[in-house]
Amino acid sequence: MKTVHDIADLKGKKVLLRVDFNVPVSDKGQINDAFKIKKQKEMVNWLVGREAKVIMVSHITATNSFSDIVPQLHILLGYEFDFIKSVDGISEWLEGHGKISLLENVRQNDGEEANDSEFAKQLAKGFDLYINNAFGECHRNYASVSEITKHLPSYAGLLVEQETTQLQTVIDAPKEGKVIIMGGAKASTKVPVIKNLIDKAENILLGGVVANDVVKEKGQDMGSSVMDENSKELLAGLDLNDSRLLAPKDFIIFDNKILDIGDETMRQYIDIVSKAKFIIWNGPLGLFENPVFAKGTNEIAQAIVASSARKVIGGGDTISAVDKIGLLDKFDFVSTGGGAMLAFLAGDKLPGLEALK
Repeated sequence: MKTVHDIADLKGKKVLLRVDFNVPVSDKGQINDAFKIKKQKEMVNWLVGREAKVIMVSHITATNSFSDIVPQLHILLGYEFDFIKSVDGISEWLEGHGKISLLENVRQNDGEEANDSEFAKQLAKGFDLYINNAFGECHRNYASVSEITKHLPSYAGLLVEQETTQLQTVIDAPKEGKVIIMGGAKASTKVPVIKNLIDKAENILLGGVVANDVVKEKGQDMGSSVMDENSKELLAGLDLNDSRLLAPKDFIIFDNKILDIGDETMRQYIDIVSKAKFIIWNGPLGLFENPVFAKGTNEIAQAIVASSARKVIGGGDTISAVDKIGLLDKFDFVSTGGGAMLAFLAGDKLPGLEALK
């Protein structure tokens, strides 16, 4: 990929910067988790420091418009930037004296998710170059992520460069001592990673729905537990009896549902984690939102932090769970990508990255 380090001079250049401000927002309009926003600050500082003229573009799903959270974004980024209410206002702003601005939620335009060429052209008009700094959106084939690169000289931002470098080390790290922990609610995104990395890891530890799917296929009565109806198809090609693939031996059950790993499983997982050299974790091991069922996730998090292994974590729920107990800064690398991280580790081609080649 071409990166921002390949740009000779940015002074006065008009830059369309794809950021990731797709964060959870409360009913009262409060940003609940600012991690992804804070991770954009380095790139914004880099461009402003080189005297570029920048318009940030992102989507958000928690609210229809960025307008209500702009004051919070000012504080988080450390800039009083302008707010452009529609794509039609880009040209006028670029001709003015402002230095940095945010475009309204790009998903208000149907052409965004359709990866529409005409919308991408409209978005690109007036700019000198495009920078993608939204790794968490690189698995999406959207106009502001993929199609836009056909209309402007395009570069990977500092965060995209960092993410791809760090996640490639996960794939390339020696098999010996590499432990992968997969949990959470979306088994469909975890199983491809397991299939891709099982021969490149010493152990894969399961929790959450993907663990439920595995023990279901092994014949255990699952009661009313959350699991995939197509688990047999989903797990096809994966040897469920592979000694490297560890599903829980016991569970915490409430209301006929598996809601956390049990104490025996927790001790087994902690023992493996304590001997690891490289740990990759995506997905809580239980219903961590409820303190009653957070023990497995919390104990594993503490064991990872206590280990001497290199520690990589990703996924919104995992980050939230670890941040809740004050351990997020103890990890060597925290990925901003949930689906993008998993797609990368599964060996998929990410449209946003392919477009930058």
